[in-house]
Amino acid sequence: MTSTCWTRGTCTGRSWCQGWRVVKEQRHWFRQAARKPGRGEADIRSGPENYKSSFTPPLSEPLSQTRSHILKQLYKPFLFTVGFSGCSFGIAAIWQYENLKYRMLNYLDDIRADWLEKLRPQKQGEFRKQVNDWWNSLSEGQRTVSGIVAANMLIFCLWRVPSLQHTMIRYFTSTPASRSLCLPMVLSTFSHFSLFHMAANMYVLWSFSSSIVTMMGPEQFLAVYMSAGVISTFASYVCKTATGRFGPSLGASGAIMTILAAVCIKMPEAKLAIIFLPMFTFTAGSALKFILALDSAGLILGWKIFDHAAHLGGALFGILYSVYGHEYIWKKREPLVKTWHEFRSGPPSSGAS
Repeated sequence: MTSTCWTRGTCTGRSWCQGWRVVKEQRHWFRQAARKPGRGEADIRSGPENYKSSFTPPLSEPLSQTRSHILKQLYKPFLFTVGFSGCSFGIAAIWQYENLKYRMLNYLDDIRADWLEKLRPQKQGEFRKQVNDWWNSLSEGQRTVSGIVAANMLIFCLWRVPSLQHTMIRYFTSTPASRSLCLPMVLSTFSHFSLFHMAANMYVLWSFSSSIVTMMGPEQFLAVYMSAGVISTFASYVCKTATGRFGPSLGASGAIMTILAAVCIKMPEAKLAIIFLPMFTFTAGSALKFILALDSAGLILGWKIFDHAAHLGGALFGILYSVYGHEYIWKKREPLVKTWHEFRSGPPSSGAS
């Protein structure tokens, strides 16, 4: 997740500059004189010129609320975070149970369907068959995150539509000074303005998808991922309100930090490598310590390229969930999974062992 203020920014193309020319003229040439902040009122206008990032669009939603008012409004994101996370895990538990029951009830029907499929003449050279073969070649984790990757790509394309810019800035970026507080906590998790930012996040998510889905199952993984996006954004809200830096943020880095931290805690001795330097390997436990130290330093020193508070919030949630929450949720899932595997394997064979 990246964070910046967008009153001035770099243009990514000729069409982009033309699309924003009128908006910039209205904001910089024909606007009213800035009102001086009154007594006890903080000036929280976004827009220092040295506060830029190539990951974010050039403009932001105008901020006019005081710091004290924003602090009072934090109860809304807090309640939304608790409610959304609780609903995510509740829906995941129901979905998990219903999915397992459906598989057990339709296991014989699947066997019969597979037998009939073998008797039918196979069609060769069809695009649909190629897509099915590719889909079946993916792991369960890769199939699970495919929808997340597709959603990120769609929203990335929507950022390029000039008529949608104000809507994207309001609902697909998160800041505690915005008029929309709760909905952007979810939507900003799927929002990327920079192609490199999106590609890097999706590559990490795709790389760790098989491990995390194998540990949690697809239902619990989606619940953790969605909850992580909201929790990391709320951590960003709290930090921005405390420091008075209200630059908008966007990106899936907070949720991905949760997945990365959970995998590193469960498999600390796993070997990892940097994408551009595959010859250098290190353990997952060491990587997690380095990332936590880097984001902590960035938060203390006030680095403005990334939203380090969201990264730390997501990582801490992943650590706590893998140590405590996963035990309560995953251990309850094991008897059902064991029953399902016993049902698929059939009755035990008789005879002396």
